[in-house]
Amino acid sequence: MANDYMKDYVNSNSGYDVSALFGGGVNGSGSMLSDYASIKNGSYRKMMKAYCAKQEAEKASVSGDTAQKLTITKSSADALKKSADALSDASLWEKKKYTKKDEKTGEETEVEDYDRDAITKAVKSFVDDYNAVVEQTGSLDNKKILQNAVWMTDTTEKTQKLLSKIGLNIGKGNKLEVDEEDLKKANINTLKSMFSGHGSFADKVSQKAGSISRAASGAAAEAKAKGTYTRNGNYSDTLSNWLSGAVDKKVGDQKTDKDKTKDTIQQAIDKREQEKAEKEKKEEEKKEKEKADK
Repeated sequence: MANDYMKDYVNSNSGYDVSALFGGGVNGSGSMLSDYASIKNGSYRKMMKAYCAKQEAEKASVSGDTAQKLTITKSSADALKKSADALSDASLWEKKKYTKKDEKTGEETEVEDYDRDAITKAVKSFVDDYNAVVEQTGSLDNKKILQNAVWMTDTTEKTQKLLSKIGLNIGKGNKLEVDEEDLKKANINTLKSMFSGHGSFADKVSQKAGSISRAASGAAAEAKAKGTYTRNGNYSDTLSNWLSGAVDKKVGDQKTDKDKTKDTIQQAIDKREQEKAEKEKKEEEKKEKEKADK
């Protein structure tokens, strides 16, 4: 019965006779999919197995993202977690002995202080990785990835006042911007509280980066299952897209819920951007009024 449904449905909705796939004769138009030999050598079985896996993947995830994009996102999330964890390394926050030379007298003295250059380098690496994840997740559709990205940027926004004290500010597109001069002059205790230890800003970002990585890894595996195989056993997404498009017309557009979810999350991001802009505008108007009153 399943074969009869697939044969009748695909034929009626595609305009092509694909009866060859289901045991009928082969004609000119049907040969675009396969030929009788492909059934005999097992390619048809591979194609249907991959197609069924695709349907299951779509039920498990509403993502329409490519495996390549998801794999890149996973790598970026892993890099962010690594750089966030590096900021929690106790050795980074230990005082170190080094020789300091007086520029005027040339006299050298041994001092013990924090390695500001190493701290600055670690923070800048963290910011670069953070921005890469924000940019890449913003172009994806996967619900779990988007949710974790929004939670991560929410955490950053809630920490904005403390971040600004150490030279980090939230810029366009929720990306972080570094004022290196302010970062190097920042209070060491504030830097420690932001980046070192359980529950710190870096620790929270690390947790979200791990969640994004896991979600991207799972979605990438599902995306790889969406394709089909040619009669030679080679992977091909063409037939998969054609068949799934036809079936979607029969059972309904499965992208609807995905789009609604993405729109909801995007609206939340847009709302925060708007509120931020309005807040900055009010502060600017307040400053101008204070100047005028003076």
